Amino acid sequence: MITQGTDTIEETAFALDLRHGHEQPVVVTGAMRNPTMPGPDGPANLHAAVLAAADPRLRGAGVVVVLNDEIHAARHVRKSHTTSPAAFTSPGAGPLGRIAENRVRLTSALPRRPAALAPPRRRDVRVGLYTVGLGDDGELLAAWEGRCDGLVVAAFGVGHVPLRLVEGLERFSARVPVVLSSRIGNGPVLTGTYGYPGSEKDLIGRGLVPAGDLGPYRARLLLHGLLAHGADRELIAATFVGHAH
Repeated sequence: MITQGTDTIEETAFALDLRHGHEQPVVVTGAMRNPTMPGPDGPANLHAAVLAAADPRLRGAGVVVVLNDEIHAARHVRKSHTTSPAAFTSPGAGPLGRIAENRVRLTSALPRRPAALAPPRRRDVRVGLYTVGLGDDGELLAAWEGRCDGLVVAAFGVGHVPLRLVEGLERFSARVPVVLSSRIGNGPVLTGTYGYPGSEKDLIGRGLVPAGDLGPYRARLLLHGLLAHGADRELIAATFVGHAH
């Protein structure tokens, strides 16, 4: 069981899950209300996390996040509210289960777990995250050139960018791996529905790697782990396919 602040739990849990190849579950928890506030939730979350960690039904679940008596898979969990005790949700999937009467009650099957990443060979990897915005002229994208080993693009919708970014992304992907994700954070990047310049099909044809249903924060962590292991472009693309649902 691991306790930490809630701001980055969804990233920490996923990063751990990428390297956790054992059957024992790892449970990450925290608190939305600190002890100086009315109704602190820390003790209840600790209690629920211990129960989850000890329950044999979670063997093989990998890393899970437990708060507010809910059990979430590391792959899906998001902090979806800044203050609510029920801040942690799993969009598109729902929780794996809940804690009630001091026992785990699973409500869905345990997640499919790709093979764990190998230990890193280097630690000086830098992976950029570029979020596309309305009226984007590409100047901030250009600022990343030559300053990172890989880039994740948080695109519009199912994987779309403005036309003025297309050539820059193509040049970028010729030098380093560029992963195409969605800034929405719920649902997949498509691969062949739209074909106009700047669409997902066009960008993939120009060398970008689709992230599947991994949101930009998780895609960045996976790309970082692969680059730290020395993965080439082919292995990176294959691994993202393996993580796609």
